[in-house]
Amino acid sequence: MAYKFIKWFEELSKEDVPLVGGKGANLGEMTKAGIPVPPGFCVTAEAYKYFVENVKVSKEDIKKILGEKANKGTIAEVLAQAPDEPRILQEWIMDIISRTNVDDSKQLQENTEAIRELIKALDMPPEIADEIKQAYKELSQRFGQEEVYVAVRSSATAEDLPEASFAGQQETYLDVLGADDVIDKVKKCWASLWTARATFYRAKQGFDHSKVYLSAVVQKMVNSEKSGVMFTANPVTNNRNEIMINASWGLGEAVVSGAVTPDEYIVEKGTWKIKEKVIAKKEVMVVRNPETGKGTVMVKVAEYLGPEWVEKQVLTDEQIIEVAKMGQRIEEHYGWPQDIEWAYDKDDGKLYIVQSRPITTLKEETAGEEVEEVEEAEVILKGLGASPGIGAGRVVVIFDANEIDKVKEGDVLVTTMTNPDMVPAMKRAAAIITDEGGRTSHAAIVSRELGIPCVVGTKEATKKLKTGMYVTVDGARGLVYKGIVKSLVKKKEEAKAEAGAAGAVAAAPLVTGTLVKVNVSMPEVAERAAATGADGVGLLRAEHMILSIGQHPIKFIREGKEEELVEKLAEGIEKVAAAFYPRPVWYRTLDAPTNEFREMPGGEDEPEERNPMLGWRGIRRGLDQPELLRAEFKAIKKVVEKGYNNIGVMLPLVSHPEQIRKAKEIAREVGLEPHKDVAWGVMIEVPAAAIIIEDLIREGIDFISFGTNDLTQYTLAIDRDNERVAKLYDETHPAVLKLIKHVIKVCKRYGVETSICGQAGSDPKMARILVRLGIDSISANPDAVQLIRQVVAQEERKLMLEAARRQLFEEEEEEDLF
Repeated sequence: MAYKFIKWFEELSKEDVPLVGGKGANLGEMTKAGIPVPPGFCVTAEAYKYFVENVKVSKEDIKKILGEKANKGTIAEVLAQAPDEPRILQEWIMDIISRTNVDDSKQLQENTEAIRELIKALDMPPEIADEIKQAYKELSQRFGQEEVYVAVRSSATAEDLPEASFAGQQETYLDVLGADDVIDKVKKCWASLWTARATFYRAKQGFDHSKVYLSAVVQKMVNSEKSGVMFTANPVTNNRNEIMINASWGLGEAVVSGAVTPDEYIVEKGTWKIKEKVIAKKEVMVVRNPETGKGTVMVKVAEYLGPEWVEKQVLTDEQIIEVAKMGQRIEEHYGWPQDIEWAYDKDDGKLYIVQSRPITTLKEETAGEEVEEVEEAEVILKGLGASPGIGAGRVVVIFDANEIDKVKEGDVLVTTMTNPDMVPAMKRAAAIITDEGGRTSHAAIVSRELGIPCVVGTKEATKKLKTGMYVTVDGARGLVYKGIVKSLVKKKEEAKAEAGAAGAVAAAPLVTGTLVKVNVSMPEVAERAAATGADGVGLLRAEHMILSIGQHPIKFIREGKEEELVEKLAEGIEKVAAAFYPRPVWYRTLDAPTNEFREMPGGEDEPEERNPMLGWRGIRRGLDQPELLRAEFKAIKKVVEKGYNNIGVMLPLVSHPEQIRKAKEIAREVGLEPHKDVAWGVMIEVPAAAIIIEDLIREGIDFISFGTNDLTQYTLAIDRDNERVAKLYDETHPAVLKLIKHVIKVCKRYGVETSICGQAGSDPKMARILVRLGIDSISANPDAVQLIRQVVAQEERKLMLEAARRQLFEEEEEEDLF
């Protein structure tokens, strides 16, 4: 059959990017070069172009497809001004895009979603569909099968170029089976050309939307036993003599998406010496869905393969060298360092290359020329030291979560202010610098938990620092130095070595009467937090677990995917509960302000609030949207049913006993019994809660925890994220301390456990005060647990000494009387 819209890999070369995109062209190029690439074909960009330029749509068609969305915003404007006769789809798309302000996140989300819905709803022209069916049939016959499993991947025609990486902007579908399913996934790939993220990226990179098309790669699916990613130049150090390999079990999607921490191997080119091996705990893996036989699911390695596989080395040393040599061969063919996805097929045991693209973050200069190493420390910026440590690397300035892919491993992230959507980039950063925020801002709290140096409140970091510069960051003193300051970096390495040596001979941890717990934001750091020896988790935040699902949780529920949301939450909670078992873990229900939700897909209905910190958050939102609170309680119930009896539920921003009562009713609806299945507590963050603490206790609570970040800002009327009034923010202010003292006193009377999980819990000065006030536990950030434990032990010894001396003096006075 002569194809018009199909090209087989063997027909393609690297010159065919305009026809099949970077991914398709590279697969063709490697196939011709004899690289072991699973066979396949490309549905060319001409097919997409034919689709948008020949399929006609009327106003009425659009109204039927989009429903209510057609009656508001940009879509309504376009329909009102368009002619009555049907127009080709491309004209509708360009009309919508030309009226879209890409810097308006809400408008961008709405308009691109409408374009995607149109593409997916319209029928593929039969002349294209017939060719796809025939090509899929031929591919299946090559393997002696009626239907073969394939991967369907997007390949944009501006993708994978050295000067502008579009990698990951569009969709990929794995374990697709059957011609109809392939056609459906090709259309979904076409639609993904118009995600908000991809559209924003093209606009900022100066690409003409009307000239960017998309090809879909249809490739024989590798039945991966093990897979991963390889960089043929070290992306952290820019050392081109080293190859970095990441490896994990199952399909490579888990590694690419960051869902799993893979093994990491560093191999020296030429000598093929394995210089470094870091064997990670690989908790999850992606496999073909065993129930449906199509698509993929994430499973636990311990359950799917066995517990011994979690910390087992993925690649043998021989395989590490085989993968590295294959990478060198591909790099030599292209003449540029490559970012390569590879897999070992468990059916034949062979190594396959499923994708290769240029590494776009390397420069022509060598690492020695590119990185400015200096002896003298020249301060170029000052701010508030928010997370201690020294970090050094290449600056990447971003202003929006849509840009987080620009931040590579080891970069210094510079932004106005971080938000939960930026957490994936924060995890990769060597250090973080922000214009705004104080020591209790999102950037500060997350950085401390991740152990990443951070400087906040610089006011002008995004203006003074430029992408590509090299800086050294002192997160303790709040200083940013020009270049890589060798003396500081050396001190950091020496400190790490000393800490490691000290840890090897460390004595047993101090035992204190006041428990010292730890705050945890992300399940990924649970084991690191547990290794501090903390007496439990005084605060497990829900926000990052919920916000990391990629779209508004209410949208998840309303689309009938509540169980998926519950499963993701339960997985995160269980990871923390298991790491600390049998030590207690207190889970705080969702407390995300509206501005954090608004930027998410599906968040367009979030209200605009002048001050979200004072608005619709905490238990207020939970009771107004009980379906979300119910999902959280269902997730906790799942974990409890697995035998984890160490979980407590903590309600944020409580100000009235009725809120506790209603929350308990929702918990009981899903079969979660307060005080029996889980401990039940509230946050004391609002002065009202402190004042009426006795009423809250009568409603039935087992514990309270002070959220001093909020309690301080609400008591003193200070915006905690405003660096201009940071000097007035003081958790030891007499008014705050009086509220804390009152609550502890009343709770002691009723046998209610007291704790603190705000930023003040990591402050030695505050810890001393709290011990004297009789608090039961203090929950600190992971980096402060050991320090706070020492402070608590010292203060408890002081109290005992003071008590002994008082008794001695009293006895002496009694003796004097006689």
